[in-house]
Amino acid sequence: MSCRGISEFGMESTIVIINLFGAVALLLFGLAQVKDGVTRAFGTRLRTGLATGTQSGLRSFVSGFVATVALQSSTATALTVASFVERDLIRARMAQIVLLGANVGTAVTAWIVATGIEWLSPLLILVGLVVHRGGSTARKGGGTALIGIGLMLLSLHLLSMATEPMRESPALSAFIRLLDGAWPVALALTALLAVVSSSSLAVVVLVLSLASTGTLSTELIIVLILGANLGGAIPPVLATFSGPASARRITTGNLVVRAIGCLITLPLVAFAAELLETLPLNPAKLPVDAHLAFNIALALLAWPFSGLLSDLMKRLIPTAEDPDTGPKFLDAQALSTPVVALANATREVLRVGDLIERMLVRVENAFRHNDLAPLAEIEAMEKRVDNLQQEVKIYLSKLGREGLEGENLRRSLAVMDYAINLEHTGDIIEKGLGEQVRKKISGSLKFSEDGYQELKNLFDLTIENLRIAQTIFVTGDFNLALRLMEMKVDVRKAEKLSAERHLERLRDGRLESLQTSSLHLDILRDLKRINAHIVSVAHPILDDSGLLRESRLRQAEPGA
Repeated sequence: MSCRGISEFGMESTIVIINLFGAVALLLFGLAQVKDGVTRAFGTRLRTGLATGTQSGLRSFVSGFVATVALQSSTATALTVASFVERDLIRARMAQIVLLGANVGTAVTAWIVATGIEWLSPLLILVGLVVHRGGSTARKGGGTALIGIGLMLLSLHLLSMATEPMRESPALSAFIRLLDGAWPVALALTALLAVVSSSSLAVVVLVLSLASTGTLSTELIIVLILGANLGGAIPPVLATFSGPASARRITTGNLVVRAIGCLITLPLVAFAAELLETLPLNPAKLPVDAHLAFNIALALLAWPFSGLLSDLMKRLIPTAEDPDTGPKFLDAQALSTPVVALANATREVLRVGDLIERMLVRVENAFRHNDLAPLAEIEAMEKRVDNLQQEVKIYLSKLGREGLEGENLRRSLAVMDYAINLEHTGDIIEKGLGEQVRKKISGSLKFSEDGYQELKNLFDLTIENLRIAQTIFVTGDFNLALRLMEMKVDVRKAEKLSAERHLERLRDGRLESLQTSSLHLDILRDLKRINAHIVSVAHPILDDSGLLRESRLRQAEPGA
């Protein structure tokens, strides 16, 4: 070959590589747009669904599947679930099943993308732009998601065009022959690409494009897909590497499951290839079919061992002792700058609120599952709440010596008041709710179905109100404050209605209600008291707006 021919070949190869990686970059950008759009439009609902949809293995699997199809990212689902486990919102075993569903969700997404609907790309981008011009956050998020899907489909078209010149490429043929003879290298290659791109879906689509050239054997396709699956489990592990042990157990467990799946499948690649070739499958779509088959088979095999896996991860990744149980943000040097000091106190009180949420969630888990284990750390957590609340009071009292006035004085009082109310809430949880639930479990008592559901709903409402209160405490949002005050009325009505229905069940002589009468009423009372303390965060905001009265008593009519 002449120098000119070599130069032209090198230029063509460079153009092909640029087009190929440009199309992959567009795919990754489209994935990011879908994730951001769905998070803006439905993020709260998805997170709530993940947190509450894990009462059973099947619901956990479906929750992970739906969240991943919506977010287009099993990594995002894994990190969200890990954060929920850290806050005791999801049990570790159910979290592992959620990630099995997330893995299948990613595979289904790849399968849908590869069905030949690239022609919809311009339409989706156009509709997305129109929807994005809507005024609401949900519409903007939905528009962004549609644009992202359109860009993903467009990237598939570009990938197909970029790989066309590779069909006759001798360099590609030589490289493929090299990989065909070295499966561990092929697996490591796609695993590395998945880690670098933080997306197994992007790598699967890339393999799909290469397979369309007809140069990949079925065995090599399977090996490359195994690498994409293995590499896709690594980014969540890296993201939680410095996090708490509870979060690391979940992401590491998912990596272990995929690694074991790859180790089992790799020696059976020839058999799997023969099986796939006997099925009536489209050869051009073989990578996504293999991807889906692998994840479904892995979910079916790993599901029964999810509890064993959770126990293993707990032994391999023990909870580290936390020597820093005191305040983290109360910097004494910041006392000379009131705005900074108040921000520090706010961050510290948010930690107290997070502790209270964890206590509430633990008590509810014990209540729902008749398990004393979640109550074991309640006393220690309440002591931390007391300690942090005391440190915040001392810090703010020192700040007050600097002569606060105006908005800084109001904010200091609001922070102090919220901290005190959280401390009272901790006392109620430890000495009230916790003890009531302990009596229920120790005495093997069972509420009536109606009574149990009423208490569970009030538990859920209380936890949701606390999360709203935490947001109000930081943002001072007037509308949220008004909503929380209205929720207080709903809590009062729910408590009254449940008490009345409980008395009706007593009159009907229902045995469960007779056995749990005092427990039912005591739990109702404690949850109502907790909500009263939580709602206090809205008082300063509504008071400044003139919407609070000194007394809730109505003025008597003259002469009445």
